[in-house]
Amino acid sequence: MYQILITSLVAGIIAQLSKAFFKSAKTKLDWRFFSSYSGMPSSHAAFVSALAMIVGLTEKFSSPVFAVSLVFGLLVIRDALGARRYLGQHGEIINSLVRDLNKDKMLDETYPRLLENIGHTPAQIIAGLVLGIIISLASYLIF
Repeated sequence: MYQILITSLVAGIIAQLSKAFFKSAKTKLDWRFFSSYSGMPSSHAAFVSALAMIVGLTEKFSSPVFAVSLVFGLLVIRDALGARRYLGQHGEIINSLVRDLNKDKMLDETYPRLLENIGHTPAQIIAGLVLGIIISLASYLIF
């Protein structure tokens, strides 16, 4: 049980840390990068792919626990790729509208800036999936 928990957590943490370093290659390192929602690789995909893979390896791929892990992973990845990307696009449009209304002096109060980058691209998802699978295989072979 601990191998499943630790492997999944390690995959998610490594993905999140590497995401911060990918972002810092473009700009100065910022501590907010360590808790960002989007970016390369997807920590969501790394976490759930590591979970499903290590469950499949330790409990067998024909087990009901693997099936549950796989369905859970597909739901998380679908959300990261679909719904959260749409939320980011909506945030971008709303921020633009608020900016325009502020310029025209149409708003009496200030509105918080919405997050625009909270989803993942397919490449970010694939990178997270590969990372999670590699970490699971390494964990299985080592322990």
